[in-house]
Amino acid sequence: MKNLALKKLDWYIIKKFIGTYFFALLIIIIIVIVFDISEKINYFVDNEAPLHAIIFDYFANFIPYIINMYSPMFVFITVIFFTSKLAANSEIIAMLSTGVSFSRLMVPYMISAAFIAIFSLSLSLYVIPPANKVRLDFENKYIKTKASLASNRNVHYQLQPGEFVYIESFSTWNNTAYSFTLESIEKDKIKSKISAETAEWDSTFNGWNLHNYFVRNYDEYGNEHVAAGRSRDTVISLTLDDFIRRSNVVETLNINELNKLIDTQHLRGDKSVDYSLIEKNTRYAMPFSAFILTIMGVSLSSKKRRGGIGLNIGIGVGLSFSYILFQRFSEMFVRTDTLSPVVAIWLPNVVFAIIVIFMYRMAPK
Repeated sequence: MKNLALKKLDWYIIKKFIGTYFFALLIIIIIVIVFDISEKINYFVDNEAPLHAIIFDYFANFIPYIINMYSPMFVFITVIFFTSKLAANSEIIAMLSTGVSFSRLMVPYMISAAFIAIFSLSLSLYVIPPANKVRLDFENKYIKTKASLASNRNVHYQLQPGEFVYIESFSTWNNTAYSFTLESIEKDKIKSKISAETAEWDSTFNGWNLHNYFVRNYDEYGNEHVAAGRSRDTVISLTLDDFIRRSNVVETLNINELNKLIDTQHLRGDKSVDYSLIEKNTRYAMPFSAFILTIMGVSLSSKKRRGGIGLNIGIGVGLSFSYILFQRFSEMFVRTDTLSPVVAIWLPNVVFAIIVIFMYRMAPK
């Protein structure tokens, strides 16, 4: 434990790591904002977006999103940059020659990586979702003319155990479902079935108004009792939000809301649960990458090379981009039903963790 007590050398590395990391992020934030303004300036002008909304609703909420998006890459580049400088100035050799082992040298790096991982996790779980809600509302109002909506044809949902709904199509123009069917099943036997030509959403009581409906109830002997009518109000656990929900709505939910949505989607057999599971696992997997990329960066740049810092940074950028590309590409395994969301999203971390173990063992040699 005495050997793990932080010393001046540890604080020196921690300050270098954290300071360089946030400086690099500041630069990329400025660059991204400049390019984003140049790309969207026409939308802002044409749609008469207020300056206050552009600054505080859009860019103020865009910055946390940028930070988290580029965090893995800049963790790696940061480690490569300042560790290569330490190696070029023979500071790494001096540290090791004083009896500091390579594993002990990693302690301040891992503390810094833990700080960044916690920072990134906090952003992902609690800061970015509400910020995304404001940002996406701004984009839908002033930038995008059409939002990506959930599929509204041939909807099959299990609302709760034994209660199933089928809708042939849903129109977001008049908030009306066509060919509406609601079935209640108990012990593999149908107990009741409600069919209606249309079901119109009524916001006054947050329910559906059925038009030209038939109700079929079945007793314990299987006898059918039919009733019909022109109009009937009904309340079920299916709301207008389930039809106008955009595919990126999961980005606006905090972790508790996201878990509730996943439970609901699992119950209903909703295929869009994959999007929710990808979002949830990404929020946890991305911060974990700080540890992998830190160890990889130190292992790669702790030796003095003839190519200097430039060679290490070039290799570092290539590896970090391949890692991030692998993370994005892994989502395709989910969309093609090849892998589950948990396995697909964590697969890049597992693969690169194996690479990191090999690099770490080779680094002291």
